[in-house]
Amino acid sequence: MTGEESFEVAVIGAGPYGLAAAAHLRAAGVAPHVFGKVMEFWQRQMPRGMYLRSSWRASHIADPLKTMTLDEYEKAQRVELPRPVPLERFVDYGLWFQRQAVPEVDERRVTSVEPDGPRFRLTLDDGGPMLARRVVVAAGISPFAQRPPEFDGMPAALVSHSSEHSDLGRFAGLRVIVVGGGQSAIESAALLAECGATVEVLIREPYLRWLARSNTLHSKSARLKSLLYAPSDVGPAGLSWLVALPDLFRLLPHTMQDPIAYRCIRPAAASWLQPRVKDVRITMERKVESAQASEGGVALQLDDGSTRLADHVLLATGFRVDVRRYPFLGPRVLQGLRCVGGYPVLSAGFESSVPGLHFLGAPAAWSFGPVMRFVAGTEYATPALARKIRAGQR
Repeated sequence: MTGEESFEVAVIGAGPYGLAAAAHLRAAGVAPHVFGKVMEFWQRQMPRGMYLRSSWRASHIADPLKTMTLDEYEKAQRVELPRPVPLERFVDYGLWFQRQAVPEVDERRVTSVEPDGPRFRLTLDDGGPMLARRVVVAAGISPFAQRPPEFDGMPAALVSHSSEHSDLGRFAGLRVIVVGGGQSAIESAALLAECGATVEVLIREPYLRWLARSNTLHSKSARLKSLLYAPSDVGPAGLSWLVALPDLFRLLPHTMQDPIAYRCIRPAAASWLQPRVKDVRITMERKVESAQASEGGVALQLDDGSTRLADHVLLATGFRVDVRRYPFLGPRVLQGLRCVGGYPVLSAGFESSVPGLHFLGAPAAWSFGPVMRFVAGTEYATPALARKIRAGQR
């Protein structure tokens, strides 16, 4: 194995979780090697003009000394960010965080991870192999984009997922149907309408959930707000504190965890989007039964017997976690990986059933709760990861 580089910890992914993990590991005396393009998903797979749905205090990327918050970014850059935070500024914040906390990031892509004795062998896109004692997967949700089966086989020119676009301006002047009822669907509809597209949103539910608390409970006194909502700001009043404490949440049986988790992350849109979609056609209680290419674009058959004809269908249908879809996890890793519904079963320190292999972000949600789907989850996850790896070194 002459010429192979060896590391204590390899971190796959340079988004908020990968950067926060690296910052905490460095503070714990562990030198991580981070792979990936910084904030890649946020830059390339979210549309320009988007705003963060998460509140200000829930959008800080965690660092050990709490000196790299959005507030500190504002001071350092001598700017005042709008609330909600624009996507472009959050990306710039992530890049700033990286320069301060993780100055060296290896932009090569990891194509394979396989066990090699007590270590892992990583193959890179340039063919170069590396060895690591531990691997932290913070690779995000890009491979998990969910496409309803009725759109199988449809060409990308006619049907695409919302995560496949960084600029919705390409649809100016076209007829676009948006499928979905969450933040991504409603904000995409707003952006499409604002760039000159004719838009209709199809929602299966009988109503659209607006996060009206932003204008009611959240506008009350700071004391009341802090009593009702944890800083992570995930979930409704009361439940917000439960899911913000993963050690407590994990004590509940999954017969209780699962409905609570769904209650906290069910499709909804921020109330500040309402005036932006007041002229957008939003159709409730309609499901697409079939889709086919037609001479005029794409024809949809709905469950009430009606039809729609559009130039393009945008699927804002979310993500379904299944770590087997990470293309870099090798067969022997997958063989030893215990999963439930696509989620790896994780123990303390976010370690999987494959010793030395850790998962952060959305894949950790089954084991540690819905807060792991959000940037706010870095506050709990990355210190816990660093403690576990540091203890293993000792």
